[in-house]
Amino acid sequence: MGMTYSELSQFGKLRKIDNCGPFSMYCKLVQTWSDTCTPKQVSDKVKHFFRCYAINRHKMTVLTPSYHAECYSPDDNRFDLRPFLYRANWSWQFRAIDKQLDYLNSVKRSASSSGNLTKKSSSNSKIRTGVTV
Repeated sequence: MGMTYSELSQFGKLRKIDNCGPFSMYCKLVQTWSDTCTPKQVSDKVKHFFRCYAINRHKMTVLTPSYHAECYSPDDNRFDLRPFLYRANWSWQFRAIDKQLDYLNSVKRSASSSGNLTKKSSSNSKIRTGVTV
């Protein structure tokens, strides 16, 4: 998939335990990974993860139960009422991520053009939630 096991572990925990969708996962990971990834890289990774998740989610309904080493296991819970067919383009969520990315870039550009950009201010930029698309 082009991701490390630790990244996949974080994706799995955020998706299953924290009930994060694409946008909320992006907002959390931008802050968590701010020292290693740019917001654009986080955006690409989140989009890739959810695209692959949507393409392969239906397979979980036919797998036999297996050994689970993590608490966010992909087991097909009999009483899990989540859908198993998703649209792979996640158009609304990905558009919200793109708007948030544009917002973060504009904040960074305006801070750098005024000459007030420091390492601390760029890493602590506020994440805007409730984006209307």
